[in-house]
Amino acid sequence: MMNWDDPLGIGKKEEPAKAPVEAKAKVPKPEPKAAPEVPKQPASLNVTPENTLSNASQGVDPVRAEDKRVVNGLTDVNQLAPFKYPWAWKFFLNANKNHWTPLDINMTQDVHDYNKTLTEDEKHVYQNVLSYLTTSDILAMRNIGLAVMEKMSAPELQIYQARQVYEEALHTWTYQHCIETIGLDQGEIYNRYRVVPEINQKIQVANRRLDSILRPNIDLNDRDELENFVLAYMFFGAIFEGCWFYNGFSPIFALQRRGLMKGTAEQLQYIMRDEVMHASFGIRVCKQIIEEEKVTLDPAKIRHMWDESEAAEAGYAKYLLRRPILGYSAEDHIEQFRYIANRRARQLGIDEPFPGAECTLPWLDEQSNLRKEKNFFETRVTEYQTGGALSWD
Repeated sequence: MMNWDDPLGIGKKEEPAKAPVEAKAKVPKPEPKAAPEVPKQPASLNVTPENTLSNASQGVDPVRAEDKRVVNGLTDVNQLAPFKYPWAWKFFLNANKNHWTPLDINMTQDVHDYNKTLTEDEKHVYQNVLSYLTTSDILAMRNIGLAVMEKMSAPELQIYQARQVYEEALHTWTYQHCIETIGLDQGEIYNRYRVVPEINQKIQVANRRLDSILRPNIDLNDRDELENFVLAYMFFGAIFEGCWFYNGFSPIFALQRRGLMKGTAEQLQYIMRDEVMHASFGIRVCKQIIEEEKVTLDPAKIRHMWDESEAAEAGYAKYLLRRPILGYSAEDHIEQFRYIANRRARQLGIDEPFPGAECTLPWLDEQSNLRKEKNFFETRVTEYQTGGALSWD
């Protein structure tokens, strides 16, 4: 029978049972005196480690949905219902419908394609897409898990974000699985974000946004701090995940449309589902904070956010697609970024940053919206070889 205190059996060995001790005669204890009645005091304003005991002794009033807030809330952050944000709970329920692991998808053909079919330019694209994504998803995980989630004061928001943290870790595992299966040099691929300026620029833009809200002493009652927090969350939701990730998978999807690297592309299709929800959730939370806290964002700061992001994406695209591959170019990638950026701006209810931008990859939405009804229990990969285990002589 499983030991639920130590299910993996890694704890200390049980000590031998000791001989029973003869029971002593029980001595009746005096009846305890009734405690004097304590008059009820006003409930503490919030549930924190400092006031938990006083709350318990005072008898806190029941939580009301209308008292909840996204940030700076004054209700019990440990009590899920009643919901004020039922849409956040629906995000969590829907996220659990898109569950897979990278081991569920057959990568055998990808190993052949990479070694026998891809051109050097196509290999360059494949390697650098994975190099950028591996670091980016860890950064996204840290943003939600360390900088954002702790500032939410409604648990229905935190629960979806906890799922999001897991999904970012799953995505990182997926990229690692692709790198390992194809037989790429892991150290070299993972370090490209440090040594390739065009990849590093995107990472540093995101790092600055993250570092600005990761500080332990941040006070969201301060209007300047609150505005900066909303801008940082807006960047990660609408640009980092909503544009850079959404657009970032398209080079691999371009290969898939030609029948190449279909296993990797299928992995990314599942990731795309997650990222679309991450972006949608982040945008909705930002709009909710702006409404509840009466935040007025500086248009100049928003303009700078778009311009900085576009410049970083353009540099990355020109490095990634230094020469066009069949059906895909750096110009296509950059213009599609602008087109998706306008879409995210409309979702946020702000001005489009790139009026007139055209959709250069009309098939991209089809890739992300593709309904996949695979039954993993019928198609699960049971045997596969990684690229390093195969001979291509």
